[in-house]
Amino acid sequence: MSAPAIPTAGTSFADLALPPAMLATLQQLNYLAMTPIQAASLPLALAGHDLIAQAKTGSGKTAAFGLTLLAKLNPKRFAVQAMVLCPTRELADQVTQEIRRLARFEENIKVLPLVGGAALRHQATSLENGVHIVVGTPGRIMDHMERGTLKLNDLTTLVLDEADRMLDMGFHDDIAYVAKRCPKERQTLLFSATYPEGIARLASQFLHQPQEVKLLEQHAESKIRQRFYEVQPDQRLQAVATLLKHYRPVSALAFCNTKQQCRDLLNVLRHEGIHALTLNGDLEQRERDQVLIQFANRSCSVLVATDVAARGLDIDQLEAVINVDVTPDPEIHIHRIGRTGRADQDGWALSLCGPGDKRRVATIAQQMNCQLEWANLGELRHDSEAPLVPPMATLLMLGGRKDKIRPGDVLGALTGEAGTEQKFTREQVGKITVTDQSTYIAIARPLARDAVRKLSAGKVKGKTVKVRAL
Repeated sequence: MSAPAIPTAGTSFADLALPPAMLATLQQLNYLAMTPIQAASLPLALAGHDLIAQAKTGSGKTAAFGLTLLAKLNPKRFAVQAMVLCPTRELADQVTQEIRRLARFEENIKVLPLVGGAALRHQATSLENGVHIVVGTPGRIMDHMERGTLKLNDLTTLVLDEADRMLDMGFHDDIAYVAKRCPKERQTLLFSATYPEGIARLASQFLHQPQEVKLLEQHAESKIRQRFYEVQPDQRLQAVATLLKHYRPVSALAFCNTKQQCRDLLNVLRHEGIHALTLNGDLEQRERDQVLIQFANRSCSVLVATDVAARGLDIDQLEAVINVDVTPDPEIHIHRIGRTGRADQDGWALSLCGPGDKRRVATIAQQMNCQLEWANLGELRHDSEAPLVPPMATLLMLGGRKDKIRPGDVLGALTGEAGTEQKFTREQVGKITVTDQSTYIAIARPLARDAVRKLSAGKVKGKTVKVRAL
C-alpha cells in the first residue's frame, strides 16, 4: 500500500476518515485545525501504517496517537485494545486525561493509568472489570503482565510516547519485554522529541516498515527570545541568580547537566532568597509529585532539574528557561527552550556559555537556522531589590480521592461563610490538586496562614481535616 500524501499543517480534522461523533467531539473541544505533527502523522496512522514521529511535548502528539487508537477501538469489547508506554507517571496522567477527553464521543470507553504510587490491587480490579486502553510506565505495566492481571491478546495498537526519554532513563529492556509480548499483528506508533541512535535500533526491532515524520521544531521568533551570556565556569551558578533578579520570571526552569550541579545551584539560589526546588532521580515519587505540584501551581519561582528528571514535564505559563550549561546535543537545546513561549505567550530562553562552548552554540545556530543574540552579563541591572517570591503558597491537606474529596469541596470550605474565619474569594484560591490520599491547595501567598486556620477550624465533606503549608 502506498503511503497517503501528507497534508500541510492547518488542514481540518473534517478531512480525515473519522466517525462523525468523533469530529463533533473535536469541535466541542475547540480542535479546529490540526497542528503540524497531527497533519503529518494522522493520515498515515489512520491508514494503518507503523510510524516514527519526531515531536515535542506540547505539539499535539497525544491527540495524533489518541485519535488513531480510538478510531480503531471496539467499545463493545471490554479488553485491552491499545496501550501507551510513557517515561513518567506525570506524562502518563496527562495522556490519560487527554485520551478521556477525546473519547467523549462514545459512552463507556475505559482508559486506565497504570503507574507507581497507586495500589496494584486496585489497578488489577479495574483491569478485571474490563478496560479498553491502558496508559502506563514500563515498570508498572511489566508488574501487571508478570502477575497475569494485564492480558494483551486483543491489543491492536502499541504507542511508545517520548521514546527517547524512556531510553535515556534505561527502559530499553523493559520496552523490549513489553513489545515482544504484544500480538505480532498490531500497529506500533513511536513518538520521540529527539532522534538518537537508540531510536533507530528500537524501531528496527519492533516496528514493521514504519513511515517517518520528522518535523524540526520552529519556534516563532516573537514567542521565544533567546539570549546567550558568556561566563567563566566558576561564575556560572551565581550568574543564574543574576539572570533571575534581572528578568524576574514568575516561573523559570533551570537545566543543569548533572545532579550535583542541581544541588549546588539550589543552595546558591536559596542563599540569594530565591524560592527554588529541585527535581532529581533521588527523590521518591511522593516527593517528586509535591515538587511538580508546587511548581505547576506557581508556589515555586524556579525549578532546577536535569534533562532526565524533567522528562514528560509540561508546565503552562513558563516565562523562562535557563540553560546553566549548553547541552552538546542541539536537538535537546531546542526541546528545552520549547517549554516556554507556549500557547501564544512570550518566553525567554537564557543560556550561559563557558569559553569552550562556542562550537556547541554555533551548531545550535546552524540547526535552528538563525542568528543568536549575545548579551553581556555585567550590563544587567536589578530594577528591584525585592526578593523573588512566588505569588502562591501550597497547602497540604490529608484526605483525597479515596475520601471522595473533590476540588469543589475544598473551594466551598474556603469561600463559604462557615466559621468566624476570613472568607476567601475564588481569585485568591489557585489550582486544587486531589491525589488518592492528599489534596494540594494553591492559595495567594500572604493568605496561607489564614487559609490553614480556616480549613482546620471548619470541615471538608463533613469531616475535620489536617492541613499544613508546605
